Amino acid sequence: MQAANYIVKCLEDQGVDTIFGYPGGAVLPLYEALRKSTTVKHYLSSHEQCVVHSASGYARAEEKAGVCIVTSGPGATNALTGIATAYADSIPLVIISGQVPTYAIGKDVFQEADIIGASEPFTKHNFLIQNANELPEVMRRAFHIAQTGRPGPVLIDIPSDIQKNMISTSAMDLGKMDIPGYKPVKNGHPKQVKKALHILQTSRKPLIVAGGGIMRAKACKSLLEFVEKSCIPVVHTMMGKGALPEDSPYSLGMIGGHGHTLARQAIKEADAIMIIGARISNRAVIGLDLEHKDKSLIHIDVDPAEVGKNLNTHIPVVGDAARILDTLADKMDQCTGIKWFDSLECEDLSTIQNDQFNPVNIMKILDQNISNDAIITTDVGQHQIWTARHLPIYGERQFYTSGGLGTMGYGLPSAIGAAVAKGTNHQVVCITGDGSVQMTLSELGIAKGTGCPILFILLNNSRLGMVRELQDKAYGNDAYFGIYLNNNPDFCKIADAYGLKQYKTTSLDEFEGALKAYNESPEATLIECIIEPEMNTMWG
Repeated sequence: MQAANYIVKCLEDQGVDTIFGYPGGAVLPLYEALRKSTTVKHYLSSHEQCVVHSASGYARAEEKAGVCIVTSGPGATNALTGIATAYADSIPLVIISGQVPTYAIGKDVFQEADIIGASEPFTKHNFLIQNANELPEVMRRAFHIAQTGRPGPVLIDIPSDIQKNMISTSAMDLGKMDIPGYKPVKNGHPKQVKKALHILQTSRKPLIVAGGGIMRAKACKSLLEFVEKSCIPVVHTMMGKGALPEDSPYSLGMIGGHGHTLARQAIKEADAIMIIGARISNRAVIGLDLEHKDKSLIHIDVDPAEVGKNLNTHIPVVGDAARILDTLADKMDQCTGIKWFDSLECEDLSTIQNDQFNPVNIMKILDQNISNDAIITTDVGQHQIWTARHLPIYGERQFYTSGGLGTMGYGLPSAIGAAVAKGTNHQVVCITGDGSVQMTLSELGIAKGTGCPILFILLNNSRLGMVRELQDKAYGNDAYFGIYLNNNPDFCKIADAYGLKQYKTTSLDEFEGALKAYNESPEATLIECIIEPEMNTMWG
């Protein structure tokens, strides 16, 4: 079988029915094979970075590896930002990149780039195919590595001549897969789990910190069952938003520099903290004293490299979050005591007037007008923080953002991937800013072309608002530089040019009216909200 045809067959055998891509000369044989496929649907993006972001949104919605294809040279290097974004947030992807012919590698020919070397820091693993007979084993390894242990992106670089070569029958006869050195631990060590259980049962003020690893391990249900049995409250990192429904009485909000007061107070008072599926990077712990001498730290993660990396952990537990939580729940005593966190003080939002057109009230109205199973995506900036702080995730809602790398431009293409995964009857809402959206604005046309009723909420303050806020904090309010977006386009005209419905709103009534119009006749829609430029994320 020709290698290009075999690659498509492998995708079909892996259950792949959707891929995102951008063709070029180095992947022509593969695209010819895809053209003949009756089961794999291809979605063209406007830029290779968007190709990967869309595959990421798809992967999160489908809870399996997303697949994308890019060509050689600039096609592959353009994809690096998307790959690094997925790596930072542990999203399973299989990226297939075309490469110049094998005889030309290393000769600096047209559109040659060493994508293996360039992507090494940002991939869980990568492969350069040097013989067509390597493909059968590499393809199945790629999907296995991407989706097991700590998920992540895996890249396969395939020279164009090899795509045309034939694969021998013997090479396609695969035995049991065995990858030396790759044996992810699933069950936590019994003694470590027992120690963790003892700490939780004997502490006066236990607390759970939930990270994005809860979602990657499909452990949300296990977390909820454990929390309801143990009555231990939960705070979350930004990537852990939605790990526990935020309408739960045990949900205390987000930690970190942009987190909730209640969550920070809980961290301060807790005497035992169990961190699950979180790296606990600098953004999550800023302003928090997690290593206080009076606190016992338990860290659960499937990646042993992350356990204790940023904190001096007393009880490290390596393994799958769902399995460990289920084990803890089975052995945990049913809670009958008083909830220690009831005495914590909530945030005071009394300064926020209900008629003000500000992000807090915009999120409140949005919450009331979207479904309880909506997928929410964001870009990066002030709007990301306002969404994380003020738009609750409960029911079947999900929250997708770039938390690790902080990639502007992520929200729009990831919304496309999520919408493609869920279909035209599922609500996907992308919340973005006037700075971020212009990173990948051309994807509006792709969004319209999917036929999915994606809703785009654009908070426009004519600023790079987060940078302005950081400059203000670091140097004072007379030190703003390089943050003015005074030449912004008319976003509604651009949306109209791409065929989207569009509304420009300057009041809560207008915003609510636009949402109602969208809900009455769902289709790809942009709602632009003109907000004050000097608002800060921690205001309110």
